Amino acid sequence: MKLYNLKNHSEEVSFSEAVKLGLGTNQGLFFPTELPEISKKQLDQILKMDFISRSSKILGLFIGNEISKKDLYKTVQKSFDFPGPIIHKVEKNISCLEVFHGPTLAFKDFGARFMAQILSYFNKNNDEYVTILTATSGDTGAAVAHAFYKMHNIRVVILYPKGKISEFQKKMFCTLGKNITTIAIDGSFDDCQSLVKQAFQDEQLRKKTGLNSANSINISRLLAQICYYFEAYSMLPENNRNKLIISIPCGNFGNLTAGLLAKSLGLPIQSFIAATNSNDTVPRFLKTGIWKPNKTVSTISNAMDISQPNNWPRVEELFKRKKWNLKDLGYGSLSDTLTKETLLNLHKINYISEPHAAIAYRLLKKQLKKDEYGLFLGTAHPSKFKTTIEKILNTTIPIPQELLNQINLPSLSYNMVPNFLQLKDFLLKK
Repeated sequence: MKLYNLKNHSEEVSFSEAVKLGLGTNQGLFFPTELPEISKKQLDQILKMDFISRSSKILGLFIGNEISKKDLYKTVQKSFDFPGPIIHKVEKNISCLEVFHGPTLAFKDFGARFMAQILSYFNKNNDEYVTILTATSGDTGAAVAHAFYKMHNIRVVILYPKGKISEFQKKMFCTLGKNITTIAIDGSFDDCQSLVKQAFQDEQLRKKTGLNSANSINISRLLAQICYYFEAYSMLPENNRNKLIISIPCGNFGNLTAGLLAKSLGLPIQSFIAATNSNDTVPRFLKTGIWKPNKTVSTISNAMDISQPNNWPRVEELFKRKKWNLKDLGYGSLSDTLTKETLLNLHKINYISEPHAAIAYRLLKKQLKKDEYGLFLGTAHPSKFKTTIEKILNTTIPIPQELLNQINLPSLSYNMVPNFLQLKDFLLKK
């Protein structure tokens, strides 16, 4: 598969190069030169497959012959060696697509583990040293850390906004040590993301450290997420597949991009809703046509506290390439007050959610028509926001074993101001 740089279309790379580079020149995202499509007959065949076989088939459509079918199947099998998506009925015509049953209790396990296995596959015949530098607004950190933990010749450095992710999220990745280094940045997620982008523009740093990124800017992570949309569709009864609307809690917009790529392939999803919190750059843009990011504010849905989402250029490119109309994309934003109210409403109908999914649910419920069926994505286990949810719902959230294993371990993080030269010096010396 060939991919081109969205900021320089003449820069084309292979899939393996895109995975290793992460970003193109001028911080450009890589995007497929060809957008594969499947027929109705092929779709019917794919939907009958098991999750691993289906995922291998879908990923193979994008990757092409760079990896043999046999090796790709093994790679997917290793990547998705945990419970897959679950559809939990919430109301008559609304269900939650829970994609948080992996080892770090978040949807990002799918993308992070696939990227780790793919990078390991491409590096198996050489002894290159790789530094994975990534920013997290909550769940990416844990997923990436656990996916790459103890991997040979791979160092992971994770930046996160100090004091702006939940204690349970932090415990999942700041307690590992070994080849995992974590740095608390005194600023917002956008500050962390900016530091990562600056690092990729520094030629000396890239060459000396073998720099790569595991954010959803990396094409391997993004492609892996397409797979659970097909799985969700396959699990739905036939009568619920017609006029399917999917509402997605959006931070960096990787999940929405993956869903749109699934639709582009031929999965008959009627439409999507881009759901955000008060950091509502995209909803305001879709309403006014003016791109005007505000200063990022902290919310109880912290993984969505992003004002300049990385993947939005990919969304625009896909709409342009497919000749779709952005006006057909649903959108909306929710304040913390309404998010709390929604968590209470969900609890009253016997479903315990967390803030991100609650936002997607409320906007879906508001926009869904009577003859439509809606899915909203549950992207993280409620226990990762235990303190917040227990206070709102006045109930106890049990802690899963995955969190219990980490909860009493000491944090091993460094602290740093958002200064690129300081980060560069750290990366070169450590």
